This record gives sequence, C-alpha cells and structure tokens, in this order.
Amino acid sequence: MSDALLFFVCLAAALCIRQFIGCAAVVKGRSMLSTLHPRDVMLAVRPPLLYRHIRRGDIVLCRYPGRYWRNLRFVPQTFVKRVVGLPGETIEIADGVVLIDGEPLSEPYLDPAHCRFRRSMPPRTLGADEYFVMGDNRDNSNDSRSVGALKCSAIRARVTKVLFRLPSRKRKKRR
Repeated sequence: MSDALLFFVCLAAALCIRQFIGCAAVVKGRSMLSTLHPRDVMLAVRPPLLYRHIRRGDIVLCRYPGRYWRNLRFVPQTFVKRVVGLPGETIEIADGVVLIDGEPLSEPYLDPAHCRFRRSMPPRTLGADEYFVMGDNRDNSNDSRSVGALKCSAIRARVTKVLFRLPSRKRKKRR
C-alpha cells in the first residue's frame, strides 16, 4: 500500500472513531471544580452508544441551544456538565438543595467550597427527551438553571475517564 493511501485510510478511520465512537476533550472552564480542573483531558463516548445509558450523576459533553461569540465569530460551543435530572422528573432547587420529585438529591461529589449557591428555582417537569444538567461548581456555572433543560440530541458524549492534565501554559520570565 502506498504511503498516501495508508495516510488517508488512517485519517478516515480516525474521523469515524471520533464521530461515532469516542473522542478526547479538554476542560476549559472552572464550572466543574473540584471534580474536573481546567486543562484536564477526558475520554468521552459518543452517541448512539450512550442515549439509553445516560444516568443521573454522569458527566457529559453538551451543546446549549444557540451559538456563542468566540474569536470574532459565532460558533457552537461544547460544555462539560453533570446530569442531575432525567426525563419525566420534576426538578426544583430550594435554598441551594436540588430536589428530584420532592426528594433531596444526594450529591457527594460537591465540594462545599464551590457550593455557596443558595438560590431557589421553581419546580420544572422535564419532557420525555429532556435532561437537566448542572456544573459541580454551582457558584460559577452556566447550566440548565439559566439555559433550560437539554434535549437528548444536545448531549454529545458521556465522559468515561480523565486521562491526564495538560501542563500550564504560563511562560517562565526571561532574565
């Protein structure tokens, strides 16, 4: 096989794997502290492998409705969030406590240092294909509290593992 043909076969295989099976993603913000940190590299499984397997507590890559301004243009942006509410459930937040169908949600993954959030949200019943997602850093997260519940199609992948953290980009000062 020629080198060029081998290159294109490998490229096509890599694109198919990325599109249909899984991908690596890098955390860019602080909305998932202290579970995920900026520059963490995660391995994620893509649909259709995950649609029937999304569970409460799963960390997912999702796209919110609309587009976001970045680099002088509007582009779709992917966010990392935790699934809190499942289809058909009623979600409510009372003084910072998430209630699912009236019962407090146990969230052992939350760090009290990042959860001083004490606001409330009235009850909202999710549709048959809607999920409610929130960041673990409740004080600094743009999530379903502000953008609403996400359709199943907005969930792009489920995070399965944190692989490693990229080194800091800070440059050393020259003397």
